[in-house]
Amino acid sequence: MSLNKYQSNKKLIDRISAGIKHGRVFHAYIIEGDAVSGKEDFAVEFCKAIVCTESPGVGCGNCINCRKIEHDNYEDLYVVESDGMSVKDEQISKLQAELKKKPVGKRHLAIVKDADTMTTRAQNRLLKTLEEPFEGTVIILLSENRENLLSTIRSRCVLYRLEDEKSTSSGSEKAEAIFEVISERKGFFKGKEVLGSIVKNREDALETLDGLERIYQRMLKWEDNRRTLFTKEEIFSSIELIEEARRDLISKVNYQYALKNLILKMGI
Repeated sequence: MSLNKYQSNKKLIDRISAGIKHGRVFHAYIIEGDAVSGKEDFAVEFCKAIVCTESPGVGCGNCINCRKIEHDNYEDLYVVESDGMSVKDEQISKLQAELKKKPVGKRHLAIVKDADTMTTRAQNRLLKTLEEPFEGTVIILLSENRENLLSTIRSRCVLYRLEDEKSTSSGSEKAEAIFEVISERKGFFKGKEVLGSIVKNREDALETLDGLERIYQRMLKWEDNRRTLFTKEEIFSSIELIEEARRDLISKVNYQYALKNLILKMGI
């Protein structure tokens, strides 16, 4: 296995690989993706690509470093997972203690899963490490919504958005159906009807929000001829409302309520 398996993110992989091959490895990254994007597996392959001795920048899967990471026994890789509903301050404190030690190899690697669930205290503690990183250390934060991270953390990380090929296609179709209702002002009850027919669970809702945001981002860059339907301010406002709905979903708000509330606020 290697980064090359992520063909739906080829441009991203090419950029990451080129950076590693030229020695441009940053001390902190945010890998953002929805629940089905496979970001945890991606983070593992990313770590392999960084320390691989045979195919740096991609990962060979066969060298001693790649094999150790694959089998969860690479001495310099630390993984933090949420303890219940959030990543706690004590967990980040333990991570910092490990990162202070001299690595067995050339560098420490750390993956923080569900980083956007870190408590405020945990985020402030991690911030100190990001402000004064240990030499050679690479910290990878996995997040569904980077807006839940402190702006001071976001500003000290390289952000990569990971897309899942299937969810991107599916989410785009659902988003187009919702966008048609919004752009043509078909009304709340029509929007409610469309939502009921295409969004069946929380995963569908997240895919739809991702697809909607892509539509508005394309319009913002004048890459979509429907840009003339909205002012710049309306597009920014819609993106903010989509982010708000995503935060609601991550906070376990009922997915139907979150999306109905979204289209209501968009004034259809």
